[in-house]
Amino acid sequence: MTTTVFTQAFLHDGTQFVRGLKDVLVTDGLISDIVPAGSAQIPADAEVVDATGKTLTPGFVDCHVHFTTEGAGSLEAFTEPFTLQFYKSVAHMERTLAAGVTTARDAGGSDAGLKAAIERGFVRGPRTFTAVSIMSQTGGHGDGFQPSGQCSPMTTPHIGRPSGVADGIDGVRTKAREILRAGADQIKICSTGGVLSAADDPRHSQFTEEEIAVIVAEAEAQGKYVMSHAQGTAGIKNAIRAGVKSIEHGIYLDDEAITMMVDRGVYLVPTLQAPLAVIKGAEAGAALPKALVDKARMVAEVHFESVRKAHEAGVRIAMGTDAGVGPHGENLEEIELLAQVGLSAEEALAAGTSVAASLIGDESFGTLAVGKVADLVLHDADLSAVGVGTIRRTVEAVFQAGVRV
Repeated sequence: MTTTVFTQAFLHDGTQFVRGLKDVLVTDGLISDIVPAGSAQIPADAEVVDATGKTLTPGFVDCHVHFTTEGAGSLEAFTEPFTLQFYKSVAHMERTLAAGVTTARDAGGSDAGLKAAIERGFVRGPRTFTAVSIMSQTGGHGDGFQPSGQCSPMTTPHIGRPSGVADGIDGVRTKAREILRAGADQIKICSTGGVLSAADDPRHSQFTEEEIAVIVAEAEAQGKYVMSHAQGTAGIKNAIRAGVKSIEHGIYLDDEAITMMVDRGVYLVPTLQAPLAVIKGAEAGAALPKALVDKARMVAEVHFESVRKAHEAGVRIAMGTDAGVGPHGENLEEIELLAQVGLSAEEALAAGTSVAASLIGDESFGTLAVGKVADLVLHDADLSAVGVGTIRRTVEAVFQAGVRV
């Protein structure tokens, strides 16, 4: 039996800041006790971590990453060997874990082999729930076909990552079953165009409501759910009416869409980082097509306003970064951005912990409570006092199932 004791810590338990200093005991990877500071019964062989003046939070949950992608949309990806993306993913996962993200939901690109490699200890990374492929109509956001006739490296299918392109009721039903067969934990669809796709517009709808409803039914039949890349207003509403669990991005939210999300308990995963990452990349000289950069500039401001309105209305917001569009390992910038649009420090931390775990549907992590998995981040600050505006710089240590990583 191995025991670690964190002493004299400030706590955010995944839902709120906890009053008073606490000692937190971890035994064999699980939280075994949380007691007032100074009152813990510390075994003689325990590792003691002095958390005086520091905050302990749950490990963060990023609900939208792409581990096999780096600089999505970059023309440089077309010149690289196909399998290099999988070797790169190892470094991407390591950087993500070191940033404090102990669980991630991959929104397309990573296959069941990546998840197995993590679970078997071959590579180090966040606990991962993968969508495998991105479902899209022909010519939609997830269709990698380019005007040149080439296919985007991010979406090139292989035996473990089926093509996600399908049309019509029968077509999407078969495709959803193929992706579930490949080991998907959730289905990712595109119900609108996007920034990084060459042939469409983020404001335009993709897939009919009837097609989306069939995909939702297939996922739910297997105990799973659908996440929808949805940026334009009409496509957001189609996805909500058809029964998706989360709206990814949600750039053009109007009042009706926001009310629908509240009434139906649909989560919003804003990925505020994503358009900003495209703009920053272009300004730094990345080889990005001009059309993509122009679309990112078009949506950035309205994106912030939509998320602000959604938060004020009570939409459940879960952290997601779209890492792979921007750099891996900068995930906690999303917490900082959520604070900028109006979430309190307490709410922004919850978005990246308990709310995100609730969206994924596995609440064994995401909160600090007895019996929960000891995924923990130790921050070198009292976050209740200083806030989360620079949280990326406060991460001192990361623990996954009680083990320092």
